[in-house]
Amino acid sequence: MTPVRVGGTGNTAVGVGAGGGLGAGGASGNGARAAVKVRRSRTVPAGRGASPGVWFADMAEAGRNPGRILPWMLRAFADGHPGRVRMVSEPIFVGRAPEELGPCVQHEALINLAFAGGDATILCPFDTQNLRDMVPYAERTHPIIVTAGRRRPSHDYTDPAKVVAMVNRPMPEPARVDERLVFDLAGLSGVRRLVAVHAEAAGLSAERVADLQLAVTEICTNAVMHHGDGLGSVRLWTDADWVVCEIRGAGQILDIMAGRVSPSPEHPSGRGLLLANRLCDLVQTHTGPTGTITRLYMRVSAS
Repeated sequence: MTPVRVGGTGNTAVGVGAGGGLGAGGASGNGARAAVKVRRSRTVPAGRGASPGVWFADMAEAGRNPGRILPWMLRAFADGHPGRVRMVSEPIFVGRAPEELGPCVQHEALINLAFAGGDATILCPFDTQNLRDMVPYAERTHPIIVTAGRRRPSHDYTDPAKVVAMVNRPMPEPARVDERLVFDLAGLSGVRRLVAVHAEAAGLSAERVADLQLAVTEICTNAVMHHGDGLGSVRLWTDADWVVCEIRGAGQILDIMAGRVSPSPEHPSGRGLLLANRLCDLVQTHTGPTGTITRLYMRVSAS
């Protein structure tokens, strides 16, 4: 079965699924054996639901990095529950930081590829009143739209690769840059030390400093080993919300699923970006023929 992607409207209830098969309390309807509901919620605890086969997760926590949602939440849930699954997922919600919205749109597009041909039904509630600027993207990334209880095909549904290209935009320059370094493969240890000093000064915990160091090492290794002259550059800065490490390299990311799905053993490329999505609170990329810029974010408030 091709996945049914549905965009909800307003305060769509968590338990409303395509065709009404998934009720407020269970994984029922159309032979679904398991269901996960991933929304921002201050009242519903994460974990197993009251009904058999139903799980909950808080999107504001487990999915705070949009790049985590597909590999580490939805795909992992589906892979762990053979047979048909139904999922309610709200990746774009009021309160998302502006930097997170582009990766959210990419996620919404790529989920159509990740579940193509799979036995899954996915409902994506969407607050059209408070997120009006994002509605055009919802139309482009969801083949089916539900408005006021009525289903219709999306008039603007767009090929996922084109949507990813649409939001593959240059990132704005920071107000200031605290540290800069040009490095090669032999200089990765110096990059790790620089990251540790900067992140510790910004107040990150020892565990999160180590996470950032590992993510930076993975992306920096990619930057100097693929194409170009073997050199990369790193910039670091901290603002009121984020510790940011930016890595530049000469290579171009050609696989739009890189970092969003687990690579196959035959084609292991993309593991570094996947790991960075797992460890960091946000990952942004801008890639093209002249190279790739990757920004790794850690929230100061989460330390």
